[in-house]
Amino acid sequence: MGEQLWQTRWNTVLDNVQVVNDPADEQRLLAALSTPERATVLGFVNAHALNLVAGDGEFCRTLAAADVLLRDGSGMAILYRRIGLAPGLNMNGTDFIPRLLARYKGRRVAFWGTQEPALSAAAARSEALWGVKPVSLHDGFAEVDTYLALAQALQPELIVLGMGMPKQEAVAARLAASGVPCLIVCGGAILDFLGGKVARAPGWLRRLGGEWVFRLVKEPRRLFMRYVVGNPMFLLRTGMFSPRPAPGGEDKRRGNSQNRRHR
Repeated sequence: MGEQLWQTRWNTVLDNVQVVNDPADEQRLLAALSTPERATVLGFVNAHALNLVAGDGEFCRTLAAADVLLRDGSGMAILYRRIGLAPGLNMNGTDFIPRLLARYKGRRVAFWGTQEPALSAAAARSEALWGVKPVSLHDGFAEVDTYLALAQALQPELIVLGMGMPKQEAVAARLAASGVPCLIVCGGAILDFLGGKVARAPGWLRRLGGEWVFRLVKEPRRLFMRYVVGNPMFLLRTGMFSPRPAPGGEDKRRGNSQNRRHR
């Protein structure tokens, strides 16, 4: 792939990432996401996402089209500092999605992704901890039309997708286009975490930005390409990356969720 193409794709995604500056900014975002007026897609951008974007134009378009994109992980913080921008808070989905679930207490939630028994365990834990009402559970291996039919029939107010990239982003885009008025969250491994299939790293290691090391030790075969190969590739591209000014005057990459549109 030509150098210009992957840089263009990175810029396309970064133009749409919302930096959350502080806890007050996060609370405003939570409030907005808990009262969507139309189908709204929430996605997360980490080093793995940008590695996939570099080689996949369709995924680039789908990811960049999300209504809200948040910076996730220490790799993205390195990238932001490299291009002279403050990275803001680390809005990783594993921590942010539970805060969002708490905002949906008493409301209809669908959990689609992973497989049993982690799926049922994740739904039961979410119901117990945050008072949501699970209305649909389905593994993450069905055709897109299956999820579209479930959404139309059950009308959930929140859909949590735990299918991994790039499938969950493609499913989210189709769900949003179907017009079901709900929040659709691209949650990666969130259902595995909530369901107890995957353990979190100790707090001190998470604070140092090293949760990926813990996950690699736990699942070396599955995560070898993502971390052992992917992380150096991401850092190499970070060193070569040339950002362009974001469109619309003030650079959205500098933050301020008040200026981010919630379509």
